[in-house]
Amino acid sequence: MESHVKTHQKEHHEDASPNPIPLSKYSNRVELKTLLGRSDGGAGLVGKRVVIGGWVKSSRAVKKDSLSPPPPPPEIFVPPPSSGGSHQASPAPSVSCTEIINSRMNIFRKLFDVLSGGGKTYPIFDKHDLAAGQKVTSPPEYILHFQISDGSSVSTLQVIVDSALSSVPATQLMALGTCIVAEGVLRQPLAASAKHLLELEAEKLLHVGTVDPDKYPLSKKQLPLHMLRDFSHFRPRTTTVGSVTRVHSALTLASHTFLQYNGFQYVQVPVITTTGIGEMFRVTTLLSETDDKGEKNHANEKDGFSIDTVKEAVKEKTRLIDHLKRSDSNREAVVAAVHDLKKTSDLASQLEMKQRPKAAAATLIKPEKIDFSKDFFGCEAYLTVSGRFHLESYASALGKVYTFGPRFIADKIDNTRHLAEMWNVETEIAFSELDDAMDCADEFFKFLCKYILENRHEDMKFISKRSDKTITTRLEATASSSILRFSYTEAISLLQKATTRTFETKPEWGVALTEEHLSYLTDEIYKGSVIIHSYPKEVKPFYTRLNDDKKTVAAFDLVVPKVGVVITGSQNEERFEIMEARISKFGMTTKEKYEWYLDLRRHGTVKHSGISLRMEHMLLFATGLPDIKDAVPFPRSWGKANN
Repeated sequence: MESHVKTHQKEHHEDASPNPIPLSKYSNRVELKTLLGRSDGGAGLVGKRVVIGGWVKSSRAVKKDSLSPPPPPPEIFVPPPSSGGSHQASPAPSVSCTEIINSRMNIFRKLFDVLSGGGKTYPIFDKHDLAAGQKVTSPPEYILHFQISDGSSVSTLQVIVDSALSSVPATQLMALGTCIVAEGVLRQPLAASAKHLLELEAEKLLHVGTVDPDKYPLSKKQLPLHMLRDFSHFRPRTTTVGSVTRVHSALTLASHTFLQYNGFQYVQVPVITTTGIGEMFRVTTLLSETDDKGEKNHANEKDGFSIDTVKEAVKEKTRLIDHLKRSDSNREAVVAAVHDLKKTSDLASQLEMKQRPKAAAATLIKPEKIDFSKDFFGCEAYLTVSGRFHLESYASALGKVYTFGPRFIADKIDNTRHLAEMWNVETEIAFSELDDAMDCADEFFKFLCKYILENRHEDMKFISKRSDKTITTRLEATASSSILRFSYTEAISLLQKATTRTFETKPEWGVALTEEHLSYLTDEIYKGSVIIHSYPKEVKPFYTRLNDDKKTVAAFDLVVPKVGVVITGSQNEERFEIMEARISKFGMTTKEKYEWYLDLRRHGTVKHSGISLRMEHMLLFATGLPDIKDAVPFPRSWGKANN
């Protein structure tokens, strides 16, 4: 296993040979990680010709004449001492020290501007008023300095562009978010204080994709993550979200790597299903759009206000505030705009609260009044909450199987740990019991921690500065230490002994462990990850195997600090009579839906167990992000599905 991990530690190899720099496959350019991810920082590539593409992260401009050599100092004539002869020396021009200093001041100002980088994202381009009859001269030319990111790594590359190369005005070219494809030669930076050992002197601009700075939501200033959620289609361009996405991608690859290496077969399971548990999203084509439109129009208009109009006003005012902050407007203007936005947002909330009951009454249709035989599938259908149901059928034939896909929960909960759509890695193992499943979860979890540390070092280093400085230490400790296991009963006993902590939900045997219970166990008592097993049968799904005490079931949770449950697992009930009784006891009157599931117990039943890793929660643990909505590219939660 160790040798297999090492083969994934580097995504590219350094090329010290004189051969051309490898292009990004399927793209006629070189990725920045190929240039900057080398141990020499790219210094060995000086003089190579490349094409790079990316988006402007920051920029500055310097006039071409700013670094011109200073003019020779004016000559100061010092008359020779009088010889007393009749011939007098010609009078010398008189130049004061003040005049000499003033003659040099403009040169000092320009030199300081060059060395300091100008101090602004956008340069102040000189504007000259033309006198009557004066001819229009060509605008001054600038040397433009860009920091470009292409998303392949945390690092950016400085690109030097002569403004004469572009037909696009310099102010547009330099706007944050502009896309540039440039061809040029790599060189060592001229400035001694340069961040990197490499920069590109552009000779051609092959493409320029401009932005509208007044409408583009991102700014040079670091925006809080919660503000970026309204612009989820642009937030990957920020360094933090880019790093989180690369870590997410690495976790996905690591999951497939671990499971494939350990003999699991990948199986695709359906997203639309006829069976499931808990709050589920119904799939139907029977709802009448015509009736809904009439009701919605009535519900959306009240007291002369349209809720849609008010919501649009909120968006416009939000964009105005972003523009004011980017343009360094005075504090009073920003405060006034924020106050105006708050009033408009309050109005929108009031309208929504008033109209929600009517809208709900207009659109709510009781399932028993719908003839699902006329529906698309000819029966009731839902979005799946778990893939383990269908995995069981393949585990009963292939032995060890897994899947990875979206799972949907229709709970009306809006907090930092819950989404309506989340992605799970799920396994099912034949001839396996509870201890085997816990071993699998333990090794899988540690493998992911180790993989991230070894393959996403730069991203983790950057994220730790932004979110949680302890994440690297925590991952290292988790990957190298054993995970303590204890029963639910022992957990309740520990919680009941807590004298310095008051819980909102009293810890009594039989209650489901809440977030505050799990946080106390992992953050305060053990200060690390734990596995809690043997839960009361009432708090776990009907398919988990009943233990010999008839009170508990063979289920477990792997719980981590600051996040909560990352992996759930169980040994499932393989005994037909007990499974049939459990289905009836859980009130599942439409038993026909589960006949195929019972068939697996009727014919060739076998002991089996499996696990389910919540990918977004694993990402929270790996990155230290505080909110799950920032761990998903396009989060879906109660009342929110923006795009």
